[in-house]
Amino acid sequence: MTVRTRIAPSPTGMLHLGTARTALFCWAYARRHGGQFILRIEDTDLERSTEAAVAVILESMRWLDLEYDEGPVRQTDRLARYREVIDRLLAEGKAYRCYASKDELEALREQQMARGEKPRYDGRWRPENAAGRTPPAGVAPVVRFRNPDHGDVAWNDLVKGPIVVGNAELDDLVIARGDGMPTYNFAVVVDDIDMRITHVLRGDDHVNNTPRQINIYRAILGPGVPLPQFGHLPMILGPDGQKLSKRHGTVSVLQYRDDGFLPEAVFNYLARLGWSHGDDEKFGRAQLAQWFDLAHVNRAPAQYNLDKLLWLNGEYMKEAADARLAELVAPRLERLGAVLAGPALVDVVALLKQRARTLNELADEAMLFYGPHGVSEALLAEHLRGAGAAAVRAFAGRVDTVAWDKAALNALLKEIVGELSVKMPQVAVPIRVAVTGRAQTPSLDAVLHLFGRTAVQSRLAAVLPRLP
Repeated sequence: MTVRTRIAPSPTGMLHLGTARTALFCWAYARRHGGQFILRIEDTDLERSTEAAVAVILESMRWLDLEYDEGPVRQTDRLARYREVIDRLLAEGKAYRCYASKDELEALREQQMARGEKPRYDGRWRPENAAGRTPPAGVAPVVRFRNPDHGDVAWNDLVKGPIVVGNAELDDLVIARGDGMPTYNFAVVVDDIDMRITHVLRGDDHVNNTPRQINIYRAILGPGVPLPQFGHLPMILGPDGQKLSKRHGTVSVLQYRDDGFLPEAVFNYLARLGWSHGDDEKFGRAQLAQWFDLAHVNRAPAQYNLDKLLWLNGEYMKEAADARLAELVAPRLERLGAVLAGPALVDVVALLKQRARTLNELADEAMLFYGPHGVSEALLAEHLRGAGAAAVRAFAGRVDTVAWDKAALNALLKEIVGELSVKMPQVAVPIRVAVTGRAQTPSLDAVLHLFGRTAVQSRLAAVLPRLP
C-alpha cells in the first residue's frame, strides 16, 4: 500500500496556523513512508470562497516549502462526480430528498430542546415516513443520507485510540443542498475515495464528523472494502488555555512571513506543536521526514508560545547566510524610509543578526546605518557633558588620521581611556551617542568601521557645536 495523505483547506480566508500544522504533519507522514501528499481546495462554499484566498493558500504552502505531489484539486471541478454518486445513492435507497423548510426544522429543534432532547432531524421525509405525502410546491429539496438506524461506528484512531459511536446518536445529514451543491461531509468522502487517500490526519474538531463519514464510505464502497485510517490531531491553544485565535496575535501563516519570521523556523516550530522527538527542539525538514511518527503525537492540546518561536527564529537567523538575510531585509528597510547608501547591507546584517530575533527587528537595528542622524537633547544631557564631551572631542581630534580598521579604532578608544583616566564605558558610550544617536549598539569599533571615516566625520561635525 502506498501511503497517500492530503490537506484540504477551504478558501474562505487565510491559511491559519492549525491548518498549516495539519498540512505539515500530513506532508511529514507521507514523506516518512515514501508516499504522496495531495493538496485539495474545498471551495464548494461559493458565497465565502474567493480566488484571493486560494492564492493565499498556495503562497502559504510555497513559503513553508510544503511541496505536494498532486493538486491543487478543486472541488468545484468535480461537481459532476458528486452528482453521479448522489444519484446512485438515491437509486439504491441510501439517500432521499427532504422537503422540510428551514422554519419547519427550526420549530422541530425548539420542540426537542424544550423536551430536553438532543436536537436532530427526525426522518420525516424518509420514504417510509412520507408515503402518500405530496412534496410542497416551491421548496427545493435537499438530499439526506440515510444513516443506519442500528449498530455502532468504530475506528481505531491513530492518535486518540479506539472510538465507538452508536448510530442512534447520528441523524440523516444533508449531503446536497437545495441548489445541488454537495456538503462537506459528503464531498470529502467522495474525494478521499477517488484520490485513494489512505490516512486522514486532521484536527481534533473533526472527530464528530468521522462516524458520519465512515457510514457514507460504507454506503458508497459496500461492505469489506478497507477505509482510510483516521487520526485526529490535538488542538492548538493560546497561552491562556483557550482555542488559538486572533486575540493571541498572529495566526495566519503569511502574517508570520510579514512579521519577519523565516519559513524554516515556522516549519520547525509547527512540527513541535503537539509532536516531539525526544528533547530535540531544533531540526530541519529532512530530519522531520525521517523521524515523524504518530506514536509521538500528543493527545493533549498543544500550547502556542510566541517567545519560543521568537527564540527559534533567532537561532535560525544566526545560521542564515548574510546575503540571504540582506535580500529579505532590504524591502523592510525601504518601508521604514531607509536610504540604502553607505555600508554594504550584507556587512550590516553580518554585524547585527546575532542580536535580532526577526527580520523586522533586524531591519529596525539596521536603520542605525541607513536612517537619519540625530542626537536627542536627553541623550546629549545624559552622555555628552564633562568627561563624555572630552572623550568625543579627543576622538574627533584624531578621527582624520587613525587607520580605519577595527583594531586601530579599538586601540584609539583605549588610548583615550588612558588619557582621561576613566573606564571604557565613559569613552565608548559618549562616542557611540555622538555618532549613532543611540546609547546601545554592537561593538563600537565594528560600528565605526562600518560607517566609514567620512560618515563618522560628518556626524561628529554635526554634534561638536552642541557640546558644552
